[in-house]
Amino acid sequence: MKRSWYLLIIILSLMINFIPQFALGSEEGAKIFTLDESIKAALENNWSVKAKEEKVLESEYAEKEAKAGFYPEFSMSYNYTRVNEVTTVKMAGGGTLEFGDKNSFQWRGTVTQPLFTGFALTSAHELAKLGIDQSKVSVELAKLDLALQVKEAYFNILGADKAVEVAKSAVESLESHLTVAKNFYDVGMIPVNDVLKAEVELANAQHSYIRAQNGAKLARVSFSVLLSSSVYESFDVEDILIFKPEAPDFNACMEKAMKARPEIKSIDLTDSQIDQRINLAKSKYYPEAAFTYNYIKAGDTLAVSGSDFQKANSWQATLGLSWTFWDWDKTKSSVRQAESQKLQMEKTRRAIDDGIRLELKSAILNLKEAEEKIPTAEKAVKQAEENLRVSEERYKAQVTTSTEVLDAQTLLSQARMNYYSALYDHNLAKAGLLRAVGEY
Repeated sequence: MKRSWYLLIIILSLMINFIPQFALGSEEGAKIFTLDESIKAALENNWSVKAKEEKVLESEYAEKEAKAGFYPEFSMSYNYTRVNEVTTVKMAGGGTLEFGDKNSFQWRGTVTQPLFTGFALTSAHELAKLGIDQSKVSVELAKLDLALQVKEAYFNILGADKAVEVAKSAVESLESHLTVAKNFYDVGMIPVNDVLKAEVELANAQHSYIRAQNGAKLARVSFSVLLSSSVYESFDVEDILIFKPEAPDFNACMEKAMKARPEIKSIDLTDSQIDQRINLAKSKYYPEAAFTYNYIKAGDTLAVSGSDFQKANSWQATLGLSWTFWDWDKTKSSVRQAESQKLQMEKTRRAIDDGIRLELKSAILNLKEAEEKIPTAEKAVKQAEENLRVSEERYKAQVTTSTEVLDAQTLLSQARMNYYSALYDHNLAKAGLLRAVGEY
């Protein structure tokens, strides 16, 4: 019994020591997303992409439906007919003879095989197969757009976190300045206005800090929505706001975009679909042929086992040919309509080519502009830091006013935000260029 108590005490002691460590480890071990992990998670979990992938399955079933048109169809029917009177014939002796049954039951089994449809079945099947390819391209396009959105959300988190850092640093700096100002005021070296001004600036900085924190939380929620995840705010992202110069070649990028962009693939597939629609419309110019076989069981009872006037079993085989040779130009107009759509696609293709060319040129110029801003912004941060340091030293020596220190702090905060914004814009410009060439 004693040993049991000792064992229980030891276990409870271990649990008490372990639980705080476990809780601490949970806080420190928050999920940290890399950019590649973020994109991968979004592509796997995003509901919009999943909806597009489901559309591919729909297209595959549509292709199976079109393919089934080549095969024979099997059907059956069961009919009951009652007449008010049967046909009678007067006999020479004065009597009458009935021909037919008042109650007639018929079961019919039918096999229908299309033989020639003016290439309508072939065109419909090819159209359905192109629909599968079109759905897959739609998935590619959705993934490209999603990857860009994830990058924007990712860098938005980094930018928001940097804004929190800048705001926090400004609060700490202003708190330090307020302490110095109060000390000077206590010994009568400065008027109360200087202290009040420092307090107001600190309050404004604290408000900015709160806004920055809320902005960081909102950025994480937006990121979580793109990933269709419930992590919301309980994660961080790897800091990659670094500067790495790029020198993209426009012609090489344009060549790559023409091969990789889903929009180009989509317009080519649409053009092929229109070709099949033209063939489908032209199929009405041709006659249609089909073979039909019927197996019939008939009788005057539910068992369809024959009667005095009906055979119990019979069959029919029919080879049919039909041809609509005049429809008041209905078929011709349908063909012309499809041919007009093809001409529209040719013009749309040229418009898309021009759009991609403009998009690439804009992305390259944005990247170059962002690169040129970074060295200037970095230099401005160093100058603003030195300016604040000098202003604080001058204020401590009472050779300048509090206003100069507050202005210097404002300039430093702005310079830091400009620098981080430049890094943010540079990374976004690279993401935009990748999207423009059809990559992520």
